[in-house]
Amino acid sequence: MARFPFLGADTSRRIAEADSVAVIGLGRFGSALALELVAGGTEVLGIDVDEELVQSLNGELTQVVRADSTRGEVLQQLAVDEFDRVVVAIGGDISASILTCSVLLSMKIPVIWAKAVDDRHGLILEQLGVHHVIYPEKDMGRRVAHLVRGAALDFIEIAPGYALVKAPVPSSIQGTPLGETGLRKKYGVTIAAYHHEGGSWTNADNTTVLEEGDMMLVAGPTSEAESFAQLR
Repeated sequence: MARFPFLGADTSRRIAEADSVAVIGLGRFGSALALELVAGGTEVLGIDVDEELVQSLNGELTQVVRADSTRGEVLQQLAVDEFDRVVVAIGGDISASILTCSVLLSMKIPVIWAKAVDDRHGLILEQLGVHHVIYPEKDMGRRVAHLVRGAALDFIEIAPGYALVKAPVPSSIQGTPLGETGLRKKYGVTIAAYHHEGGSWTNADNTTVLEEGDMMLVAGPTSEAESFAQLR
């Protein structure tokens, strides 16, 4: 796990054969993403123009290199085209983000994820043909807004208008098998999982009986899931 100036053909081929991802841009978002991928067993090639960032991740990622990702010949030398997935996490330099994505698309990378800092940036990335455009700041802001309301302990929007909400179990359904509560008909939601105090998360079914102090994961349309989470 050492920093390297350029990948030789043999080394890059070995990395790309594994479950691997190239992460370009190692700021707060990119480094957190890369480290989480490594923690999950994915081999990660990290690329950034900032020597300090590269040095800070030396030994943390599978490989990390200082390089200019806007130059096609550099990405070819790094054999980035052998990776099935590339994440462009550049946020501070929109031009570099756009140029990097353009180069990657010309290299026929199968799956490209790219961070957008605002709607205009995202629109350009989408017009280029980037497969997945993400808005970390916007998405986190929306998530925190739901948490600030106090209706949920955690909130994940699975798709527009549909969410997974973590909340305490309301008294109205405690002590009754879920199949007998009429949750879907009455509230329009489903309890996907639960955990008893001190226990681990378990999938819920119609025979599950929840008690006071239990936590639940509620799946359903966002408004219905949040409304149900407010019940006490």
